[in-house]
Amino acid sequence: MIEVGALRALRSVAALGTLARAAEELGFTASAVSQQIKRLERQVGVPVLAPAGRGVVLTPAGQAIADSAPDVFQALERCAEAAQSVSEGAPRGTLRVVAFSTAIRGLLAPVLRGLSVRCPDLRVQITEQDPAEALRGVDAGTADLALVHDADGLPAAQPPSLTRRLVHTDVGDVVLSRAHPLASAAEPLGRLDLAGHAWVTSPPGTVCHQWFRRLLADAPEEPDVRHLVDDFATQLSLVASGEVIALIPRLARPPLGDDLIARPLRRQPKREVHAAWRRSADASPAIRALLAELG
Repeated sequence: MIEVGALRALRSVAALGTLARAAEELGFTASAVSQQIKRLERQVGVPVLAPAGRGVVLTPAGQAIADSAPDVFQALERCAEAAQSVSEGAPRGTLRVVAFSTAIRGLLAPVLRGLSVRCPDLRVQITEQDPAEALRGVDAGTADLALVHDADGLPAAQPPSLTRRLVHTDVGDVVLSRAHPLASAAEPLGRLDLAGHAWVTSPPGTVCHQWFRRLLADAPEEPDVRHLVDDFATQLSLVASGEVIALIPRLARPPLGDDLIARPLRRQPKREVHAAWRRSADASPAIRALLAELG
């Protein structure tokens, strides 16, 4: 009988290309994953992996097993849901959620208390992960539900085994010191209003930096970026100095002090946040309960 853990290990190795990366995703040592793969090979009687440079690739037999694994996982998930339905579908057990940091702060943290009151037998376990890693984890079965955001206006690539639902649309505002000349503007701010001012912004490669570059793409001169800071609370401390302004998503924005103000933009940058889970878990009472809280 093939072990479920070995199937998960093989799927993870197939997706990530090395035993070490698969072990990191699954929370095991590389040695433990290697042992699972070797047991699988003994059980099926043929090699499932072959060396390829510094990594490994699946053999034809390994690929056939990996392709069949989702059917096994879905069948097991349906068994668990059938057992839960006998107990009137009450959410119970552990719901493993993976999400990016601002979704944890802005979407998950506010609903946890209400969820625990309505579902006292449900334990929610949250791990911070970027969208690509989170989707891989749900697909591999190491997580049950992911909160992911789109990238540059495009949804994160999603495995076919998953389904998703929009749970939030985030927008960005410019945050300024109340002493800043733009703080008293009567209308939403436009590109020309912002030209010539100094900025603190998130580092390149982040959604917020993409927003910033797109916002000032047609500015008459290169934006004056004084500081590159990933943490939004730290950005706000620099904005409070009165020397710089910042473009910050509402979902990520900590409470503003009395010395700061958020001003809307004429063309507000937006990003969609989706919940993603395995199609085989559609009937999961735990997932349904969390989705209901998220709205």
